Amino acid sequence: MKPAKLFLALLATGPALLAADNPAPLLGFVPEHAAAQLSLETKFDAQLNPADLRAWLEQMAAEPNHVGSPHDKLNAEFTLAKFQEWGWDAHIETFYVLYPTPLTQKLELVAPTTFTAKLHEPVIPGDRASANAKDALPPYHAYGADGDVTAELVYVNRGMPDDYKELETHGVSVKGRIVIVRYGGGWRGLKPKLAYEHGAVACLIYSDPRDDGYGAGDTYPKGGYRPADAVQRGSVADMPVYPGDPLTPGIGATKDAKRLTVAEAKTVLKIPVMPISYADAQPLLAALGGPVAPEGWRGGLPITYHIGPGPAKAHFAITSDWSLKPIYNVIATIKGRELPDEWVIRGNHRDGWVFGAWDPLSGHVAMMAEAKSIGALVKSGWQPKRSIVYCSWDGEEPGLLGSTEWAETHAEELQRKAVLYVNSDTNTRGFLGAAGSHALQAFVNQIAGSVRDPQMGVTVLERLRARTLVDGSRKGASDEAKAVAKLVAGGGPVPIGALGSGSDFTPFLQHLGISTLSLEYGGEDQQEGVYHSIYDSFDHYDRFGDPGYRYGVALAQTIGRAILRTANADLPPVRQGDFADTVDRYLKEIHQLADTMREATERTNKMIDANAFILASDPTEAYVQPEKKAAVPFLNLAALDNATLRLKQSAAACDEAGAQSLAAGLKLTATQQVELESLLQGMEQSLTDPTGLPGRDWFKHMIYAPGLLTGYGVKTLPGVREAIESRRWSEAEQYSGIVGHALDAYSDRLDKIKTLLKPVVPKN
Repeated sequence: MKPAKLFLALLATGPALLAADNPAPLLGFVPEHAAAQLSLETKFDAQLNPADLRAWLEQMAAEPNHVGSPHDKLNAEFTLAKFQEWGWDAHIETFYVLYPTPLTQKLELVAPTTFTAKLHEPVIPGDRASANAKDALPPYHAYGADGDVTAELVYVNRGMPDDYKELETHGVSVKGRIVIVRYGGGWRGLKPKLAYEHGAVACLIYSDPRDDGYGAGDTYPKGGYRPADAVQRGSVADMPVYPGDPLTPGIGATKDAKRLTVAEAKTVLKIPVMPISYADAQPLLAALGGPVAPEGWRGGLPITYHIGPGPAKAHFAITSDWSLKPIYNVIATIKGRELPDEWVIRGNHRDGWVFGAWDPLSGHVAMMAEAKSIGALVKSGWQPKRSIVYCSWDGEEPGLLGSTEWAETHAEELQRKAVLYVNSDTNTRGFLGAAGSHALQAFVNQIAGSVRDPQMGVTVLERLRARTLVDGSRKGASDEAKAVAKLVAGGGPVPIGALGSGSDFTPFLQHLGISTLSLEYGGEDQQEGVYHSIYDSFDHYDRFGDPGYRYGVALAQTIGRAILRTANADLPPVRQGDFADTVDRYLKEIHQLADTMREATERTNKMIDANAFILASDPTEAYVQPEKKAAVPFLNLAALDNATLRLKQSAAACDEAGAQSLAAGLKLTATQQVELESLLQGMEQSLTDPTGLPGRDWFKHMIYAPGLLTGYGVKTLPGVREAIESRRWSEAEQYSGIVGHALDAYSDRLDKIKTLLKPVVPKN
């Protein structure tokens, strides 16, 4: 689901973890168990075969694979059979979700000239799947409203908040009009939502060739980029409010679940919305008049971009089937020998918008390779210390349906038992992307230092360090890139990314408070141009995604280590100091945000008083001066400041006690071990609050959330940060206290763990 350009933040680390002849102690393991773990991973790697991944991908991407399609169910049954063949205890769990699919669609230009959009993706020579699309649905956006409207067009660039502010300076309103916007700049679902909030009656979203068509590279089939008629489908459900089935927020969408009506569902949009190709968009944009679009609004089409409104007028009509449809999650388990009620969970979704070879089956077949190899280990007599649960999700593309409904159904059990959730989605040739709970940062560093890059022959970690250094030295590099490069050059680690939304990790981390990682490779492929189109096919991926499927094997090695090490570890493989340092960095950003807003507000208000904006505008063009804003006060964030200071102290002490106790052999009594497990289980849940975030109480994590106005993009310390950005000062101070309370609860656990481990530390 995640947009093609949203590549997870890279990680790197210092030379200490790179030296193969002087490896760091294996995180979470006493010395006597570490060697056995590394031997197990060698056996795991030996079972991985790229030919398996290629064969599974070709079979699973052979026919349209959307929710409700025959092939979607066949793929669930195929996955189930494979898990059972490999020795897993597996079953299919079915849910029933609202999933609207198009019945009729029409888009035509009716003035000043006429044109009828194709709304169809033709066969591409050499792409077998595009000729096998009889069961495919036409290009559409799930959860947009039905409607039949005729109105003037207005071009609003990316359709993001700043674009509407720019539009206001030109005196142009979208009220009663159809907006046309291009992909990029923010999540697609925000584009029609903001259009509706500004009074538009419909929204068209097109792919501009400057972004992922001929402006980026050769188009398919010569190259991998978007051809003129390719269309990016996608969900426009208001997922920053809550993901999953729109009719059953907070509860599983079982057959007999109590449901809202469609009219009551907060995440279903109020206006119709449609994705179109740049071939269909060009005549609409060319017919616009009004002011010439600002330079940053101009795309790659061979036209002059105008804003409107009119004289272009369009007729747009869509009707849909709004019935419930079944989705099929495949759940497979290997039971733990010592701690069967502690679960290490791995997931990747299986459904696509059409064939879905890259998104998501490239990640799914890597997960299958892991499952096959783990099954072979079990058949050889090995059994993990903790239980391992593998999940093949359905219905991710429309709105994280399968994972959310399963997590909501089993919420109480998951919060008692889940130790870690590891997610992947797409996977291609390139660099490791990693994001998640920051206490796991050192863990990911160490894993990356043990996997070799298929192209360069060095470790994945070495390649990441090199890229980080080069990116930070480029002309025009951002301040953040420079800071990261400086840290890496000095031998320090680069933080893994924070998770917003866009894939199946969301319900685990942000609703239930379960420690989470999202891992995948990418960045050297040519897949962006076929994202969510009919051309995301096996033939395309085989050429432009991961030829040879070597990075599929690398992903299986990477996540396989994360699963196996967590399942077997003597203590959780965490370093709490990394989490504390990250929270401290986020807090400094928030203080800087408030200071910057205060200075900018004062400066802008002075320019308005001096009539500067009017004097600097072109008198022959319409211009509306911005309104003055209230001054930014000095905020009381002491609760958060104090909690963060305590967190850093508690984390450092806990890390020291943990490292020393592991080195000493972790000699705990049975009673101490039970107490320790109780403290460790649910650590991440300490960072949640039952009241959730303002206006969207489904999101309960106080450190990470998707932004209400970014969609997939993360907002860290979201209750405070978004309140400041929206100038809700009392709310910012309120959430400073709420987040501070959560951090104090986390520190309480760290202090108790330190005390419990301290007696086993040998005296000097």
